[in-house]
Amino acid sequence: MRILIVEDENVSRKKMEIIMDNFGITDAVADGHAALGQFQKAWQQKVPYDLICLDITLPEITGIDVLLQIREEEKKMNLPRAKRAKVMMVTAHSDRDYINTCVTAGCDGYIVKPYAKDTVVRCLRKIFTKYVSEVLTLD
Repeated sequence: MRILIVEDENVSRKKMEIIMDNFGITDAVADGHAALGQFQKAWQQKVPYDLICLDITLPEITGIDVLLQIREEEKKMNLPRAKRAKVMMVTAHSDRDYINTCVTAGCDGYIVKPYAKDTVVRCLRKIFTKYVSEVLTLD
C-alpha cells in the first residue's frame, strides 16, 4: 500500500510514519501544498496513493481544503469511489462540526490526537472493511 502522511508537526509526522511503515511504503510532507503536489505526481507516475493521513491544521492551506481539492481532482479523473484514495483525518479537533465537515468533504476516517497505534489500526480496519464491502457489491 502507498501512504502519504501530511503533518506539519515533526514529532507527530514521525510517529505516524513509524506506525504506517508496518502497512506499506510511506511518503511524508509538512504542508498542504506539498501534499497536493505529491498526490498529483503519484498519479502522473501511475502509482497513486492508497491512503492519505491528513492533519486538519496545516500552514497556508487547511487539511479540509486539501481533502476537497483531492476529491475534486479525483472527480475530474472520473474515478469511481472504490479507486479513490482513502483519507484518514488526523487532528486535535474532536468537535462534531469538524468531524461533520470532514465527512461531508469526503474523508473515510477520523482520529483525534493524541492517538495510540491501536486507534490508527481500528480506523484503518474500518476504512478498508467498508472499501472491501463496496468493491464486492460492484461485482
